[in-house]
Amino acid sequence: MKLLVIEDDADINRQLVEAFKEANYAVDSSRDGEEGEYMGEDSSYDAIILDLGLPGKDGISVLKSWRAAGIATPVLILTARGVWSEKVEGIDAGADDYVAKPYQIEEVLARIRALVRRAAGHVSAEITCGPLRLDTKSTRVTVDGNPVKLTSLEYRLLSYLLHHTGRVISRSELVEHLYEQDFDRDSNTIEVFIGRLRKKLNVDLIKTIRGLGYSVEAPEKVDDDSAKAGS
Repeated sequence: MKLLVIEDDADINRQLVEAFKEANYAVDSSRDGEEGEYMGEDSSYDAIILDLGLPGKDGISVLKSWRAAGIATPVLILTARGVWSEKVEGIDAGADDYVAKPYQIEEVLARIRALVRRAAGHVSAEITCGPLRLDTKSTRVTVDGNPVKLTSLEYRLLSYLLHHTGRVISRSELVEHLYEQDFDRDSNTIEVFIGRLRKKLNVDLIKTIRGLGYSVEAPEKVDDDSAKAGS
C-alpha cells in the first residue's frame, strides 16, 4: 500500500513519513502545494495526507482541483486544532477525514487504515480469505492461526492483494502501489515476491491469471451434504 504525505513543516513531514514506513507503507512526500497537487494526480496512491497551510498552493485549492478532475483517492486533511471552519471547508471540498494538530501519530495511522480499507470495501481491521488472516493494525499475518513472517515488501504485496480480493491486478499496478517514487522499479520482481508469498503461506489462494496478473480468491466452501453426496 502506498501513501502521499503533503506537509510543509519539515519535522512533521519527516515524522509522518517515518511512522508510515514503520507501518509497512511505501511513502512519497512533498512540502509544496503545487508539487503535491501534481503528485496526487498519480492514481497509484491508496491515500493522501494533506496539510491545508501549504506554500505554492493551499491545501483546500489542491483538494478541490483533485475532486474536480475526478480523482477519488481518500484524503486525510491536517488542520489547526480548534479551527472548526477549516474542518468544515475541508470536508466540503472533498476530504474523507481530518486530524487536528497537534495529534497523536497512532490516531493518524488508525484513520489512514480506516480510509484505505473502506475505499476497498472492507469494514474490519482484519481481512480474511479462507485460512489467511491479515490484521491491518498489528500488520500480523496468520494462516490457520499460525503466524507467517513476511518482509516489508512481501507484506505490502499481500496487503494490496487482500484489500482487493476477487479482482485481477496487473503486475504494473502492483509495482505502482508497492514502490516509492524514487525506487528503481522492475515489474519482473513481482513474480519473485509472489513465489515467496506462496511458499511462506503454503496455501493456494494467489492465482495467476495468464496475461493479466494476479488475483486472491477464497477457496470454495463445500457444504456437508455436497461432500457426503460426492463420497
